[in-house]
Parts: sequence; C-alpha cells; structure tokens
Amino acid sequence: MIKASMSLTLSMFLVLFLFVSLATCDTSLDNFLQCLPSHSHPSYPVSRAVYRRSNSSFEPTFRAYAKASRFLTSATPKPLAIIAAMHESHVQATVICAKSNGLQIRIRSGGHDYEGLSYVSNVPFVILDMFNLRSIDIDIVRKTAWIQSGATIGELYYNIAKKSNVFAFPAGVCFTLGAGGHISGGGYGNMMRKYGLSIDNIVDAKLVDVNGKILDRKSMGEDLFWAIRGSGGASFGVILSWKINLVQVPPKVTTFNVAKTLKEGATDLVYRWQEVASKLDQELFIRASPQVVNGGSGGSKTISVSFIGQFLGPSSKLLPLMKRRFPELGLQQKDCNEMSWVESTLYWFGRSGRSLDVLLDRPTETSFFKRKSDYVKNVIPKEGLENIWKMMIKVEPVWMQWNPYGGRMDEIPATATPFPHRAGNLFKIQYSTDWSDQEGSEATNRHINLLRQMYEAMTPYVSKDPREAFLNYRDIDIGSNPSNQTNFENAKVYGSKLFKDNFMRLVKVKSKVDPDNFFKNEQSIPLGMA
Repeated sequence: MIKASMSLTLSMFLVLFLFVSLATCDTSLDNFLQCLPSHSHPSYPVSRAVYRRSNSSFEPTFRAYAKASRFLTSATPKPLAIIAAMHESHVQATVICAKSNGLQIRIRSGGHDYEGLSYVSNVPFVILDMFNLRSIDIDIVRKTAWIQSGATIGELYYNIAKKSNVFAFPAGVCFTLGAGGHISGGGYGNMMRKYGLSIDNIVDAKLVDVNGKILDRKSMGEDLFWAIRGSGGASFGVILSWKINLVQVPPKVTTFNVAKTLKEGATDLVYRWQEVASKLDQELFIRASPQVVNGGSGGSKTISVSFIGQFLGPSSKLLPLMKRRFPELGLQQKDCNEMSWVESTLYWFGRSGRSLDVLLDRPTETSFFKRKSDYVKNVIPKEGLENIWKMMIKVEPVWMQWNPYGGRMDEIPATATPFPHRAGNLFKIQYSTDWSDQEGSEATNRHINLLRQMYEAMTPYVSKDPREAFLNYRDIDIGSNPSNQTNFENAKVYGSKLFKDNFMRLVKVKSKVDPDNFFKNEQSIPLGMA
C-alpha cells in the first residue's frame, strides 16, 4: 500500500514537473519572440524570419537543411522555433534575446553536420538558420572574396568561375556545404596539398559575439580570430561571413579514376600508394577509396580500390610525373580527363557534363548515414592491409576514403590554427556506411554497429594517444558533453582528439570571450576549470 502510494506520488510529481517545464518553455519562447523586434533593423522585419512549431512552414524549413535522415524521425527533439535570419540584425537579436531569456541556440548554415548537432538537441532550443545570408562578393583584382555563412561552397565556386578561369578556392568536394560550418571546421578539399585547408586561406571574418556585437578581425583580436578557424565557430559566436584569399589554378586541370581489384594487385598498389601519395608534387592529389564489390560467380565478395586523382595541370605534365613517381598504377592517357578547375568540381561530385548551374542547386534530399575518421602516421604493412580487406568484407557495406597528406599540409605549423593534424600524417581516413528507410527500423543500429566494428579493427594502424579525429567529420562516439552542463573532463576527451595540444588554448579563449558558456553544443569548447 505504501509502495503504491509512493509510486502514485512519483508519477504525479513527474507529470507536474513536465507541465511546469513546458509552461516555462512557452513563457521563455514568448518573451524571446517579443524581444526580437526591438533589436532588429526596422527595415527588415524579423517576424518574416520566425517559424514557430504551429507555423505550417516550420516542418519544411526544419527539414530543408537537415541532411541526416536518422535525425528526422518523430522522436527527434525539435526546436521551439527557427529564426531564418534575413539580415545581420536578426542574428544579433537572436543572440541577445535568447541569452536574456535563458534559451539555447543551435547555429545552422548548410545542415551537413554528420551528427545533427546544429539542429538537434535534448534541451529546449531555437535554431538560428543562416541559409538566407548567402551573398558573395568577388574581388578578382585583389584576389579576395567575402562569402556569407549561408552561401554554399558550390555558389562560391560558381561565382569565382564567372569572374575568372584561373582562380579558385580550396574547399570541399560536396558543393552543397554551407560556408559557415565547413570553413569554421577546417574546410578539407582536394587542393589541400597545394594550398592547405580553407582556414589557411582566411584573412578576415565577421562574427556576432555573445553581447550581440558584430566584430571583425581587428575588433575581435587575434586570439579569437585564431580560435574560429578550425574549432567550429559555434563555440565562440555566430560567423556572419568570411574574407578569403583566392588561389591560382591553371586553365586546365586533369582528373582520373583507376580502379583495381585484389586479383589485379590492389594490395600492392595501396601499399605503394601509402609510400608515395604524401610525397608527390603538391599539384597532385590521389585519393584511395577501398570498397566491397562482387567477386564473381558464387556470390563471393572482394575488394576494389579506386585511385581518384586531380592534377593542377594538363595530362602532358601529369603522365611523365606518374611514370616517374608512381608507375605501378599504370596511368594512361585514356584514363585522363582534362577540364577547367570549376568543371573538376562537378567531376568530383558526380555531375560531369552538367551545366555549371548545378553548382547553384540546394538539394533537399536526405540520407541515412554514419561517418567516422582516423589519421594514419605509418605505412600499414601488406599483412595489415589484407586483414583490413577481410574485415571490410565481414562488415559490408562499410567503405572508406583515404585522403593523402603532405605538401603544404606539412609546411603549416600545427599551432597556426586550432586544426592540429599537419606534418607527420600520411593520410586521413573517412569511414562511411549508408542505408535506406526501406531496410527497416533495425537498420540504423545494425549499420552503425558495423561501422564501429570496422573502426575498432583499425586501431593497430592509426594514430594513438590520442586517437585523432577530424571535426568536420562529426562523430559523437569520440565523446560528448551534455549541452546544459559544463563538464571539463567530458570535453577534454573529445577535445584532445580533435585539437590535441591546441585544446587548452581554445579553452582559454572560450573562457575569456564567452564566460557564461552561452554558445555551446554537445561537442563545443568548454570553459576552463575553476
């Protein structure tokens, strides 16, 4: 009788707690929304940028920039509202009003966050969506450009190409990436051996700080400017725009894709690729991408490795180079495709032959996927490669991309930006698995577990103490911090993997510019220990 009474009392308490919590959220949201107009530019009514859950456009707006389908279920925690900023003052107002009303914000530009941390959280929050802030201003004479956070990398590529065919910007292969998140996380692309990462070519930025002020490089100071280039800017403020240096490219570049199976000597080729890929001329980038394929009769499986390359120059210069440095691949003229640099961005995204207008597309399709990352510092022996192939066949459909280092990446100090993965790395690995909703409700857990098995099997061959990871390949498995807490030890786990010795400097900057930890998410930079 006593137990039943206690159980009833506990149930009533939980219901009352939930009711009070919801009422508090509603009050905070109402106060937040009422606050916005007084901090926004009168010529740009902020009401047009607000989507509440009761608004018929709320769900389409939420889904439009949520690329990971596993976070689009009915159980996914939704924001209380979305502020799709249409003017810089809307960003300022969102920060000021959220802070004064105790609401957390999540900042989204392109929606490609692998773990959805820019649009999903287990605490009451609003999304500050940047997709309307997408202007791009190219200055060919000064070889610079300003790009707002909501613009896509494809839009940047398109606008550069309209001005010149001998300038470019080193950024990602996926051109639907939003500039705000892609660049602030590092910005990895196939020109990194020649020009480094996107962050290595940033000369200024505009940021809304915790007080709602717009700062540029001069007013924010070099410590904060350092911190936002490679740590994910959302720990320190809201990136409005980046000023970038354009880089020079030849009128023609050459791409190729040569695939070899195990019977065709793939293991020997991958072993040799490890020895030479990071030491080739800076103009040459060759990715190795192993995946499981049908092995012939009887349903057997084997491994095929695609060697996908780009050379900043014509094939007449590439072929002698390959014959001299990597003859084992057997690259021939028939394998080579000459094109302009901007056409190569279509090639890498599987859009060869399409109009350049496709760079302006903002596809709304989503997919089910999980990604992880690693860094390799020593050549994996052939026996190790054979073990990897066996494991890949066992955990199919996991596949990988091995991206070479060297060149400019070896020249930039590990402390130049928060991104620490520089000299000493042969290549970086991205692990991937994809599935469809037609596979059933158990597919998500099954695929993620297979990917984790592959990741675990790679332990002997990758970096150690810490096992490093790449922020832009967001992976919650490497550690997280409850977003409503300040747990330094939790953050140190993932912080050391993502930023190594730069982590403590980031903590110091964070503690100075955001002492109340307003800008946070489940993998943000924490405050220092008291």
